[in-house]
Order: sequence, then C-alpha cells, then structure tokens
Amino acid sequence: MRITKFGHACVRLEHDGTTLVIDPGMFTEPEALDGADGVLITHEHADHYQPELLARSDAPVFTIDAVAAKIRDEAPDVAERTTVVTPGQSFEVAGVPVTATGELHAVIHEELPRFHNSGYRIEMGGQRLFHPGDAITETDVDVDVLFVPVSAPWAAARELIDYARAVKAPRNVAIHDRIYSEVGSGIFDSQINRFLSQAGQEYFRLADGQDL
Repeated sequence: MRITKFGHACVRLEHDGTTLVIDPGMFTEPEALDGADGVLITHEHADHYQPELLARSDAPVFTIDAVAAKIRDEAPDVAERTTVVTPGQSFEVAGVPVTATGELHAVIHEELPRFHNSGYRIEMGGQRLFHPGDAITETDVDVDVLFVPVSAPWAAARELIDYARAVKAPRNVAIHDRIYSEVGSGIFDSQINRFLSQAGQEYFRLADGQDL
C-alpha cells in the first residue's frame, strides 16, 4: 500500500488499483485527487474541505451531514455524488471497508461552538488506518497506522503525544502540521519520538508529495 502526504491534513491511500483521498483542504495540491475512487471529508473547516478541489474530480464523496449541507450550497454538482455517513456507521468506498468514528471536533475554546467531526477507520491492503480529523478520538479497534495531528490551536503537545500513545498504532504519520514553523515541528518531532520509541512505535513526518 502507498500512503502519500498532500499538504497539512490530506493523505492519499493507494492499493491494488484503488485510490482514496482524505481531507483535501486549502493546503492541498490539486493533483492529490487525480484518479481518486473516493474522497472522505472529516469536517467543514477550510484546511480539510475545499469545494473547488472536489469539483475538479468526479470521485464520489463521503462525509457527515454538516459538510454535505455546505456542499449542497457551495458545489451543487458535487452534492449529486455525495453520500452522508453517520458516526459509528460502516460502509464501503470503492470496495474498501470504512467506519466513521467520533462525532465532535476537539474543543477550540469553551466559549466557541463545537463543530461536528467524524474520523475514518479504513481497512486497506491488510492494514487498518485511522484518520481522526480534528479530534483526538480513540478507536475501539486496534489500528496499524494512525494519522496523528501534531499541531493545532485546539491541542497542546502533551495531549497529542498521549493520544498517539493511547491508540498504540505501530506506525504514526504526522498530519495537521502547517501550524508550526519548521523549527517548531522539529521540537515536536523530538518530543514525540522520545515517547513513542520507548513503546516500540514508529513516527514519520512526510513532506508534501512524499510516500510511505
């Protein structure tokens, strides 16, 4: 299986001729969706969802109701190929099993409204992969690869490190990383590696367009 990072929170998964893309947003290169068989959107924030990117692809879109409502308003043509999924629901995208996990975005501030957010657990190429979107939701099933947020205005480094340790995925791939500078990212990488390596977990930060 091939995992490619495409800017911030977007990842592209390819295996045996099937391609899924998760969270193509404002930092995502347009080619991330080339040839995609399905697109998954965790929530409505612009760094995870861009209607212009969805419109340039003909791939079916799977997402929660809050995002589907925005698609109906902003990209009616895309709405025709959008399927609404609910937290806890299992479904298939191009024959690939997917389960929506979690319901709410992490708390940004107690005085701000909560947004809806569902991560996706994907079974592909004999691997279980989990993309939580903007949440630190744990999954009730062991996963092989966690796409772990590593910088966010809604989380402290200690929370994100402890989240990766709690999920216990053998391989952890950094996402949501446009918040820090290169220096800040290096600091976080050294911190999380210190803890995950002790538990036998691997951590990777992929450059945009880089594969794993």
